Amino acid sequence: MRHLNRTAAIAALAATTALTASAASAETLTFVSWMKGEPGYGDWWNEVIEKFEAEHEGVEVEMTKVARSEYADTMFTMFAGGTPPDIVHLAAFEYQSFANEGWMETLDPYIEESGLDLEGWAGQDTCVWEGETKCLMLLYTAYILAYNERLLTEAGIEEVPQGWEELLAAAKATTQDTDGDGQTDVYGIGVSSAGGSNMMHDMLHFVLDAGGNWTEDGEPAFDSPGVIEGLRRFKQIYSEGLTPKDAEAGDMRQLLVEGRIAMRLDGPWIYNIIKEAGDETRGDLKLAESPLDPPVGGTSNVIGMPSDISDERKALVWDFIEIAASEEMQQRFATLGSSPAPMPGLDYTAEIEADPYFELFDTANAKAAAAGVDRLPAGLELEFNEVVKLVFRETQRMLIEDLDPEVAAGNIQAAVERIAD
Repeated sequence: MRHLNRTAAIAALAATTALTASAASAETLTFVSWMKGEPGYGDWWNEVIEKFEAEHEGVEVEMTKVARSEYADTMFTMFAGGTPPDIVHLAAFEYQSFANEGWMETLDPYIEESGLDLEGWAGQDTCVWEGETKCLMLLYTAYILAYNERLLTEAGIEEVPQGWEELLAAAKATTQDTDGDGQTDVYGIGVSSAGGSNMMHDMLHFVLDAGGNWTEDGEPAFDSPGVIEGLRRFKQIYSEGLTPKDAEAGDMRQLLVEGRIAMRLDGPWIYNIIKEAGDETRGDLKLAESPLDPPVGGTSNVIGMPSDISDERKALVWDFIEIAASEEMQQRFATLGSSPAPMPGLDYTAEIEADPYFELFDTANAKAAAAGVDRLPAGLELEFNEVVKLVFRETQRMLIEDLDPEVAAGNIQAAVERIAD
């Protein structure tokens, strides 16, 4: 658990008393979440709780909110102190540390006994830790292309780019010095190069399209041909000045809504951002499928149960999980969250009528999930924070020192192997 902030965890200890004070009654299940009170997903949780309580007379679910910024540390303190919540809600990129400590119950026997069908459930493979199912995936999202239609049209591009070569050509055509001062003020594409996980996600678009991935069969594959080609594409975009340099993902989104970036590969949350664009650009901003295949996809949050509670409580928690996984509540998840649910085969007719881009999001999710894509590299979950830092370091060397991408890939591979051993 070295990735958790020890100081913050100690500071959070006082909060656990309040969070678990009402857990003494066998008729109360405790549930901690950062989503309580949120429009959409928070409403969905309320409906799951209401349905569970209606089917379990005398049993209540007490939901407590902890801020997302403090969440992992607070949950760690609760588990380490022997007072975990009965219903475990975690981000998909952090549950592995809890499973690695032996704190997450194996769900396979419950899944088998209940007959719950998880075939095609988006992102569910991420919930398998050391061969055992430790959670149920609650949200999986895939990236799409946000673009400025006017900028593309003015550059003579009538159709949304398809494939790497067309994307590159469109980025070149729309990169402009509009006022003749010798400085680029409109960029063809926005790619994060300021470090952090968003930079790795942006690089992954090119890696996946080139046939690579950060890991293969759980082992580092940073020096594979697909990764090398992905790094070459990333370097070309940066070196040819087709993207703002040393800027973060948030900067790119802001430049997009200002009409200063023609294209940006991003998650479906970009839709809410472009809705807030000014009158001068809002009508120009559109969404389409990613021109790169497969699209980047990512797991978001999971539900599970602690291993250190009574069998009676585990049975109740499993009933709660089953309700959340039911077709009825998965359909409500899509409606309330304005996002495709992980359960396959749902009827989204009403959602598509209410949201013009819902079908696009569903299509993208299906493609990424079918390809088994996840932003979090399989096999490096516990080391991901260190991996992000060293990838940034070696990528910066590639850009600043003009290293060959093959050399940079070899440097990354060697560094990752050292920390993964």
